[in-house]
Amino acid sequence: MTARIDHGTAAGTFSLDGQTFDVENNIWVVGDDTECIVVDAPHSVEAILAVVAGRRVSAIVCTHAHDDHVRVAPALAEATGAPILLHPADAPVWELTHPDRAPDGDLADGQELTVGGTVVRVLHTPGHAPGAVSLHVPDLGVVLTGDTLFQGGPGATGRSFSDADLIVESIRRVLFALPEETVVHTGHGDSTTIGAEAAALGR
Repeated sequence: MTARIDHGTAAGTFSLDGQTFDVENNIWVVGDDTECIVVDAPHSVEAILAVVAGRRVSAIVCTHAHDDHVRVAPALAEATGAPILLHPADAPVWELTHPDRAPDGDLADGQELTVGGTVVRVLHTPGHAPGAVSLHVPDLGVVLTGDTLFQGGPGATGRSFSDADLIVESIRRVLFALPEETVVHTGHGDSTTIGAEAAALGR
């Protein structure tokens, strides 16, 4: 069986620094017909499980810990038995939403997860959040960037725990080192490519 990436969306809210916004998040699931990993846990367990489609979930991999990406992670973990994985630098952000439930494991730069016979490589890309990661799937020519890189440029950095200079450095040093044809699947909105964003932002 060949690994693939399946997609859905879920709508809800994002809250930080005393403000709340309506948002729609992408749901990304990487795997084959038997097993998969879920990237982030936005808004609705039911919407995520619809994309999982009955497969065994081996991990819930959080690109970062803003509430719109992790709010239903504990409920999803309970429903699937899968561990929640988060970069430890995002622990203070996680605790804003889940003060009584820690993640089950840490993500680290260069770590490799295997699902459906395909390697998913963890890239630490801080800036939008201190523990933000992107997930590179070389066999599929894809990188899942969470809220680090969007079609049209870097993710937002105007709130607590974010750093505008650092996100640009992460994008240029880490993401723009990937092949230009790499498809960028983002946390919100449309997909793009490394080449398109490198041309727009400048390497």
